[in-house]
Amino acid sequence: MEVDAENIKRHNSFTSPNRRAPISKRAGRERCHSYHAPTIKNPKSSVPTKSKENCLEVPRMSFRVVRSSKFRHVYGQALKREQCYDNIRVSKSSWDSTFCAVNPKFLAIIVESAGGGAFIVLPHNKVGRIPADHPLVGGHKGPVLDIAWCPHNDNVIASGSEDCVVKVWQIPDGGLSRTLTEPVVDLVYHQRRVGLVLWHPTAQNVLLTAGSDNQIAIWNVGTGEVLITLDCHPDLIYSACWNWTGSKLLTTCRDKKIRIIDPRKGEVESEAIAHEGSKASRAIFLKHGLVFTTGFSRMSERQYSLRTPDALAEPIVTVEIDTSNGVMFPLYDPDTNLVYLCGKGDSVIRYFEVTPEPPFVHYINTFQTPDPQRGIGMMPKRGCDVATCEIAKFYRLNNSGLCQVVSMTVPRKSELFQEDLYPDTLSDEASLTADEWLQGEDAEPCTMSLKGGYVSGRAATQLHVTKKNALATTKDRDKDRSPTPAAKLDRHADSHSGTPASATPPPAVSAAVEKQLSDLVDEIRKLKSVIVKQENRIRALEAVMKASPLPQPASPPPCAAPLVPDATNHETDGMAPDEV
Repeated sequence: MEVDAENIKRHNSFTSPNRRAPISKRAGRERCHSYHAPTIKNPKSSVPTKSKENCLEVPRMSFRVVRSSKFRHVYGQALKREQCYDNIRVSKSSWDSTFCAVNPKFLAIIVESAGGGAFIVLPHNKVGRIPADHPLVGGHKGPVLDIAWCPHNDNVIASGSEDCVVKVWQIPDGGLSRTLTEPVVDLVYHQRRVGLVLWHPTAQNVLLTAGSDNQIAIWNVGTGEVLITLDCHPDLIYSACWNWTGSKLLTTCRDKKIRIIDPRKGEVESEAIAHEGSKASRAIFLKHGLVFTTGFSRMSERQYSLRTPDALAEPIVTVEIDTSNGVMFPLYDPDTNLVYLCGKGDSVIRYFEVTPEPPFVHYINTFQTPDPQRGIGMMPKRGCDVATCEIAKFYRLNNSGLCQVVSMTVPRKSELFQEDLYPDTLSDEASLTADEWLQGEDAEPCTMSLKGGYVSGRAATQLHVTKKNALATTKDRDKDRSPTPAAKLDRHADSHSGTPASATPPPAVSAAVEKQLSDLVDEIRKLKSVIVKQENRIRALEAVMKASPLPQPASPPPCAAPLVPDATNHETDGMAPDEV
């Protein structure tokens, strides 16, 4: 068989002047960090030759500058199985939730439970295999869909369920010793299941809830009443996020739109279609006001985008990642400007850095594990180990029942405190009260330094819920909403200008407090009567024991005679025979 050399030469892309190299090879050549000497073309030949005049010139270097970033070498490392949490029956609900919430004291995971919904709360030192009969938090009548720890009290957690009720729980220090079924307060407003609970970042005891009735309710947990209701979504609400100061609200909806809402006015400031896909999307506010979204394209490809609040319809950058069908949860660290993308059903955690330079969202690396994740929780920065340069810690829930702890670390040789890695982070102190926020005040979140490590200096703070009287007048309600008791006394002193402040009578007690005091007095009276009855009974038994003769061991006991107290004793005591 003869081979035509001319045909081979004609189809060879490297020798034919009319055909270009394949795209992959061209891209590889463009990425090559090499330099090329200037060339000129020989008019008699199509083959370029090197210039003799420029042979002695210094060639120009063409290379790509590596971006400078202190987080370029961040790596993830999973802890050993003995340092993780095993034998956890993670919820099998199809609801798109993280199923996990973490704070520096506890780890909470939604679990499978018969006869209602429940979640488990574990102290961080209780690692290893969890017993099957471990106490749960189980007061819901339906499966629990979402949980969230209060950012200003590490012992308070809120839960939303399919029974349309939001419950707020108080967890004692050290964890649970028995199953907890009595919440601090029940928040009843929604008509359908509640799939989203979110605490306010700066205001004390302000909680946002969203249900399948397309309603958003903002609560004052301290009083158990609804402050604001929002009815501006035509379909199911997928996610919600407060901005840095808690003055704006960002939501995603099934109608493919993202909305920026002023919650106190109840107005939608801007809205736009985020992603063309019909699957669930997520959106978060970054620290400096930008909006980061995740969703699906029209071809069901997963993608993320970065937008400005002024132009939501025109994304700064949109990048497609892969074709998986799991919803991506963006977890944001405001101290480092790192965004971690964790997909449901994925076995990887991708992390990016958001900077002002193009392309604005820089891919850093991917942490890979062999097991897919069913849920994930992120530890607040004050719970990270600053001695090992740990900037993030994740708790991955696997289908096998293992809660895997993943630590993200910046490699540093020095063992000193790295101030560039740990700026002042969010503390557990609230900047505002619920009434101050409702009246229109805004404040930056309280921050703290992590130098020396975070140690919770205060004991468990009890959450007190004061129910307001529904029959109170408007004047009484305004008096109850005053910021501080001192302001109430000043206002009362102003109304009585002729009376000195020291002689000002105390404020009147509300009807609810009077009812509680009367109930308490009734209980004390009942308890006192029970004690008196028991004392009389004990005295009667003692008198009977003194009057009865001792049994003789040799002879059978005599016939039982009615045992009555001696009459002489009653005469000396001055009491009737039927009295003790």
